[in-house]
Amino acid sequence: MTDAVTVHHAATEALSFRDHLPALQVLLPLMGAPLCFLLRKAALVSFFTVAISFACLAISLTLLGQTMGGEILIYEFGSWPRPFGIEYRVDITNSFVLVVISLVAAVVFAAGPGQARRSIPVGREYLFYSAALLCLTGLLGVTITGDVFNVFVFMEISSLSSYILIALGRERRALMAAFTYLIMGTIGATFLLIGIGLMYQMTGTLNMVDMAVRLQAVSDTRTILVAVAFVIVGISTKLAVFPLHQWLPNAYSEAPPIVSAFLAATATKVAYYLLLRFTLGLFGAALIFDQIGIDILLMPLSVLAMFVGSIAAIYQTDFKRILAYSSIAQIGYMTLGLSLATEAGVAAGLIHLFNHALMKGGLFMVAACVMWRMGSTHIDVMRGLGQRMPITMAAFVAAGLALVGVPGTAGFVSKWALVTAALENEAFFIAFLIMASSVLAVVYIWRLVEIVYFSEPETDFEVKEAPLRMLIPTWTLAGMTIWFGLFSGFSVEVAEAAAKQLFVGLAGAGA
Repeated sequence: MTDAVTVHHAATEALSFRDHLPALQVLLPLMGAPLCFLLRKAALVSFFTVAISFACLAISLTLLGQTMGGEILIYEFGSWPRPFGIEYRVDITNSFVLVVISLVAAVVFAAGPGQARRSIPVGREYLFYSAALLCLTGLLGVTITGDVFNVFVFMEISSLSSYILIALGRERRALMAAFTYLIMGTIGATFLLIGIGLMYQMTGTLNMVDMAVRLQAVSDTRTILVAVAFVIVGISTKLAVFPLHQWLPNAYSEAPPIVSAFLAATATKVAYYLLLRFTLGLFGAALIFDQIGIDILLMPLSVLAMFVGSIAAIYQTDFKRILAYSSIAQIGYMTLGLSLATEAGVAAGLIHLFNHALMKGGLFMVAACVMWRMGSTHIDVMRGLGQRMPITMAAFVAAGLALVGVPGTAGFVSKWALVTAALENEAFFIAFLIMASSVLAVVYIWRLVEIVYFSEPETDFEVKEAPLRMLIPTWTLAGMTIWFGLFSGFSVEVAEAAAKQLFVGLAGAGA
């Protein structure tokens, strides 16, 4: 069945407001960032940022509703048709990711800068919001654009603002973490840019659909094979695929918890989407799996990530660092879905993309609440917090159970989909390893539960519950891990439709 394609020309006066939504998705946060810099008043800028985030969420949900039936929206800037002009291309796959990004942004930004405000001079909070909106702009732009060079540009916008946000951490170690991320991010971006340059050399176009069509004639050339390698290494560095993950633990653990919550729930998810878009959409499953055999390399690396990340998390003594190493394992689950080289596997990876954004975002928000009241996220200061911060710790239990994959939570839906995909592929040992790695998650989550609920506090000073402004976002994300565990129809349906569309490829998806 051929997908319906709707083309919108940016210069056509007859277009309705609804037709401009793809452009507004990126334009709103892009224009909001300098406005925050000009407005400067903390309360006003905070309200403005949250309003923009919710507007982006409303737009992304509208776009997802329009593409659920297989329709593809193409927004041409200046009425220039491909391959001459720049277009935004919205299908069910990237509209799903747009919802994830904007949902997390709307929820997390509502909590404000959190502990980061202690690292920002009084009256300079607007700098945090400006950088946050620029980061949101880059992530949304990477996801929605239909131009490969635009992917690089928007990725650098998000990366540069991420370095600033990470450097806002209270300790000097945050500066080193931001610098390490900058070095690794620059290397990854360079690899990606070289790969894009090689593809442009062979096809003469930067438009994704046009490039996908022209690549079919030159897919067996050495230049394209080298381009594939450069692109995959570049994106994998941004995704923190094992063993290119060295930047992630320090970046997530040293950044302000609010920043960690946003980046952990969005940045790596966008990188995973990009990996799917390039490998399946641009290059095609035949080249990636049959000719190159990327799954032969990706599968063992994914399994190693699942175990190495979880084992490292067990031995950490800081809550945020535990969550950071856990993210390495969870990224392994997503890439494992791709390595199965089936629609079911890719669908499972996309389901976990959605569910992990909720789980890890909620857990880092719990860390933000702990940091707000205790001034640290070391596990020793969390002793007895189950009685002193019961609402916050209940959210930790809910999101922690989802991370383990307990039935009735979103994490169970993800892992069940992965196990099912592995069994359908007759990869019985892989299915066993998925379940075995979940046991390791039980170890570090239960260790924290024991500390929180069954240990006496080391200090006798009174500890209040986290402020409502932080509790509401925390429980919004933690509650969603339960909701989408009990009612998983939405995420599963969208992920399966997206996987089917990805395997068709951009060349076969229609104009």
